[in-house]
Amino acid sequence: MARASIFFDGSNLYHGGKRAGLRVDVQKLAKKLLDGRELIRNYYYAATVPQEMNPEVHENQARFLASFDYADYFEVKLGRIEPRPKGRWEEKGVDAQLATDMVFFAARDQYDVAILVSGDGDFKHTVQAVKDLGKHVENAYFREGHSRELMKTCDRFIELDEKYLKGCLRPEREARAPIALEEDATANAT
Repeated sequence: MARASIFFDGSNLYHGGKRAGLRVDVQKLAKKLLDGRELIRNYYYAATVPQEMNPEVHENQARFLASFDYADYFEVKLGRIEPRPKGRWEEKGVDAQLATDMVFFAARDQYDVAILVSGDGDFKHTVQAVKDLGKHVENAYFREGHSRELMKTCDRFIELDEKYLKGCLRPEREARAPIALEEDATANAT
């Protein structure tokens, strides 16, 4: 049985779902993506919204991230959001941390299959490095905003649409997403 690790680009997942009008339950999605394989670990990467940027979003995100504290085989890895000139904010350290972990764990033979949940084309070289280490890489993505270059590099593709996500969506009664990241916190975030 193949051993799998799932690497969630939290911001990309949130914004892709938001554009598609879908509110994804990350823990249910992880189980579906696993598709009967042996789970090694889920890694969820996010940048924490500073309280001074938006106190309400900061609090909602903290509650969301705390939900992983008691989830089986989930590890949260945090980057940061830094202020930039003209009132702008920028996510830092998230993509680099995810890329480093994917390659490091592949080199240590800690998984056979990496499932990358992101549409970010910046991961193209990471995926190639992992494949060069003899691993398979699957890409789960939302159609809008997905990189064609990333798709060409991965071994298998899973489009996160309403059909695939059946059973993995959060109830509508939850009015606000708990990880309303920089886009919701400031309209001009980069």
